[in-house]
Formats: sequence, C-alpha cells, structure tokens
Amino acid sequence: MSRQQNGRSSGPDINPFEDPAVLEHSMEHQQPAMNQLYNPFEGNRGPPPSYQAASIMTTPLPPSQPPERPPVPAVCQNPRSPVEQRTYGTQKPATILTADLLKQQEELEKKAAELDRKERELQNAAIPSSTIVNNWPPLPSFCPVQPCFYHDIRTEIPHDFQKTVTVMYYLWMLSSMVLFFNLLGSLAWFTVNVDAGTHFGLSILWLLMFTPCSFVCWYRPLYKAVRTDSSFNFFSFFFIFFVQDIVFVLETVGIPGWGFCGWISSLSALKSNVGVAVVMLLVSVLFTASAVLGVVMLKRVHSLYRRTGASFQKAQEELAAGVMSNQTMRNAAGTAAGAAAQNAFQHN
Repeated sequence: MSRQQNGRSSGPDINPFEDPAVLEHSMEHQQPAMNQLYNPFEGNRGPPPSYQAASIMTTPLPPSQPPERPPVPAVCQNPRSPVEQRTYGTQKPATILTADLLKQQEELEKKAAELDRKERELQNAAIPSSTIVNNWPPLPSFCPVQPCFYHDIRTEIPHDFQKTVTVMYYLWMLSSMVLFFNLLGSLAWFTVNVDAGTHFGLSILWLLMFTPCSFVCWYRPLYKAVRTDSSFNFFSFFFIFFVQDIVFVLETVGIPGWGFCGWISSLSALKSNVGVAVVMLLVSVLFTASAVLGVVMLKRVHSLYRRTGASFQKAQEELAAGVMSNQTMRNAAGTAAGAAAQNAFQHN
C-alpha cells in the first residue's frame, strides 16, 4: 500500500536522532574531554563548576508483594533451644554401667590375688628348702626338742588375709592360756573340796591335749589354706574348728566333774569358798570370751573362703592328688589291689 493510501506525507524520512530537542538534551549532558578536565593545581582557573544533577522523570513502580515462604519447623525457628536427649540402643542406664564397673573391679581384684599367690609360690619354689629353718615353737637352743614348723605370717600370708590369720593365732593363744587358768582354778577348788579331784585331773588332761592338738588340727590347716589357697585345708579347718566351738561352749557351761571351771562349776564353788569361786568365775568369763570369738571368727573365715574361689570339687582333686603323690599310700594301695586280685584268682 502506498504512502498516499496510508494518509502520510510523501516527503523524505526524518531521522529521530536529528531532532532539535534530542540534540539539545545531549549537549547539556555531554562529558568534557580528558584534556578539558578540571585541574586543581592550576591557580589561574576558577573554582570548578557546580554539579547539577539532571532531573530525570521516573515513573514509580507498583509495590511488589514478597514471595510466600514455606513454613519453617519449630526446631529451626529457635535454633538455640536445647535439643532433647534421647537414649539410643547402644547406651545403657547409669545403674547398669555402675554394676558393670563393680563386677569388673571384683574380677580384677581376684586376678590380682591370684597373681600374688602365684608370685609367692614361685618365690618359695626358688628358695631351697634347706635354707628354711623351722622357728615354731620358739624353744631355746639348749632344749633337746627343736622347733617343728616354720611360722611367719608377714612373709607367707597375703596382705589381705594377715589380719584374719593373726586373730586366729591370738585365739589359739587365748584358748591355751584359759586352759592353764582353768588348771589353777581346778587346783584351788580341789584344795577346798576333796571331791573335786576328778575335776582337777581332767583339767590337766585338757591342757596337755587341747593345746598342741588345737594348733595342729585347726590353726595350721587355716594357715596352709590361706598360704597355698588349698580347698582341702579349708574344709579341714571348718570341720575341726566347728568341733572346737562346741568344746568352747562346753567349757563355758562348766558341767561339774568334766574338768572345766565354767559357770555351773563356779556357782557350785560358792558353797565351799568365796575366793575360789571368784577365781573360777574369772575363768568362766574367759571361756565365754573364747566361745564368742570362736563363733565370730568361724563366720569371718567362711566369708574369706568364699572370696578365694575354693570349692568342694577342688578339695576332692587335691585329696586325690595328695594320695597319689604319697609313696606310702601308693604302696599300700598297690598291695591291697594285689591281694584282692590274688584272692579273686584263688576263688576262681
């Protein structure tokens, strides 16, 4: 379609950049050349022209709405809030951990005691038997009877058990001393009462019999049981010392004619002489103290026995090993077996 048909003039096209308004605006904002810039060090020139910002008409934009944000979890909104501690499957309560620690400590103590015992055994094995000299009973050198045992609690007994063994040794000494006082009280009673002759004679027998037998039969087994951790010696001690406690009770009761200045005999002596009765009552008090201490120490040694790990099965094994290692017992067993086989062959 032609320009006349569009209703426009048929003149030449006008360049929009040659519009006088555009040219005037561009001349106003034209930057000076580099060589025409203001030099502050030139004194002849005046102050720089003031800067006039061109007023630019801008159309205000409509306020834009901020984009919607997704909801934030409660934990993220307050990052400083303490996080709840949770117990997972790998964690244990404090009571279980404490029980485990106590169990481990008990096992370590048992292992330490076992190592200590083995170390003592090695030390005793390294020392030749010829260098160990018996020192008990402590007899003078001119005495024809020499000591029969080697007794040293500080050297042979573990530190944890030394107190118990020492108390048992003092108990044996107390029982021997009370038997000696019982002899004196019986003698005093015999001096004022002729019918107490049997009582005085039995008191001499008990002193001569119980003093060495108590040391060999119940104190020495306890000493060897603690020193070597022997279950057989522990059971021997319990059986014999239980009988000893029964004897302590009988001594405390003091049945007349049995040779013990117990409570019944002492009260009976009041009819003969008050002074003799007082001496016998003091012996009765010592008998009572021996009985009470014997019961207490029996319970204490039993708790010590449970800590050492001894058992009846170990006692049987030690007994069998001791019988087989004894040459006399092996010869006797071989002779008995040979005799039994010969009798069976003759009957057949």
